[in-house]
Parts: sequence; C-alpha cells; structure tokens
Amino acid sequence: MHNFVFGIYPYIAITVMVMASIARYERDPFTWKSKSSQLLRKRQFIAGSVLFHVGILTIFGGHLVGLLTPIQVFDFLGVSHEAKQILAISAGGIAGIMTLVGGTLLLHRRLFDPRIRANSTLADTGIMVLLMAQLLLGLATIIVSLGHLDGTEMVKFMNWAQAIIYMRAGAANFIVDVNPLFKAHIALGLTIFLLFPFTRLVHMFSAPVRYLWRPGYQIVRSRRGAKPAPTGLTPLPGPRMEPGE
Repeated sequence: MHNFVFGIYPYIAITVMVMASIARYERDPFTWKSKSSQLLRKRQFIAGSVLFHVGILTIFGGHLVGLLTPIQVFDFLGVSHEAKQILAISAGGIAGIMTLVGGTLLLHRRLFDPRIRANSTLADTGIMVLLMAQLLLGLATIIVSLGHLDGTEMVKFMNWAQAIIYMRAGAANFIVDVNPLFKAHIALGLTIFLLFPFTRLVHMFSAPVRYLWRPGYQIVRSRRGAKPAPTGLTPLPGPRMEPGE
C-alpha cells in the first residue's frame, strides 16, 4: 500500500488532473470559472479572499521551489539544509496562518449564509473543506519538523518529489520511515490534485497574464463623430426641439 500511494498514485493523480482539465476546458469552457460569491455577500469576502489567496500561493510556490529544486543548486548557492529547514518552517508557518484565517472566513460564509449555501455545489464546499484539512495537516507537520532542524527529513521529501517528476524507480522508498503526519499530508495533497479538474480550482490556470503583452488597446466605444450603426428601428414621433430649448 505504501508503494502504491507514494509510488503509483502520484502518476494517477497528475494524469487525471492534466487530462481532465484539458477535456473540461474543451467541452465545457463556460464552467471554467471561480463562481465568486462576492455579489451575494461582500462581508468577510475581501479580507478572507486576500488572506487565503496570498497565503496559499506562497505555500504552493514554496513547495514547488523547495521540493523540485535540485539539492546541488542549494549547495552551490551555499544554502545549508538547516537554513532551508528554518526558512521553510518560518515562512510556511506565517503563510499557513494567513491561509487558515482567510479560509475560515470564506468557509464560514459558504456554510452559514443561506444564499451562498443555496448557490454552492457539493464540489464547492467539499474542496474547501479538503483544502482546510490539508492546511491543518501542513501546520501540524511544523511541530514535527521542529525536531528535525538539521534538514535531513526535508531532503527525503526532495528526493521523493524529484524521483516522481523524473520517473525514477523506487521513489516511495525515500519516505518509507517519515512521520505519519507527513504521509497523510502528501496523500491528501495528491487527492486534491486528482479532484482538481472537477472543482472551481481550475481557475488557477486562468491568470490573465496574456494581457501583459496584448497588442494595442481594445475599442469599447465609437469614436467621436462616427455615425451610429443602423438599428433598423423607426424613431418614434415626438416634440420638435428648437435650438436653445
């Protein structure tokens, strides 16, 4: 079971995430949205959304850099395993608390506001619950990491993640003896990847970065002096207005 969850399941989750996301974008493009509930209830939304998104993007970026950057790069830059571990604990802890506060505000709105709850699907609420559970597991692993400030445990996760990405055999062996909290955190994270294409999380792939290099400006109103386009409607008779009236 360990070999399946940490050696085979990652490929299943990533494959479903990529292929199902492409299929959804091609077949149901109008469902590709975040379905914001701001219009239904603005209170708590701004603070919760900002804290949640800033925090979770920081965590996600930290995981990508920390796990997928080759160890040789950190050694070349002179970043020790101890320093990397302390940075991960401190930065991850701050970002995790931000995400926890923001996520709690957003989840509270979705669960206890009748209008938002009526306009929410099981996937909307369920993925938020899973993200909060994943966040709590991640914060709990900080307590365990405080007992491994030498960075040796983090090296195991780096070796595992890079073995998965580069399709090396025996990836699961790198984390066979780590704390069960870490294993639960990884397994739930892979499950979120698996469910990703079927939830509102797909809007993560829709960041409007193309507007940075879009040529020219978009004309949304006619130029001054241009004749209005014919509408085919006959104007209704009305009182004639003389100049100055």
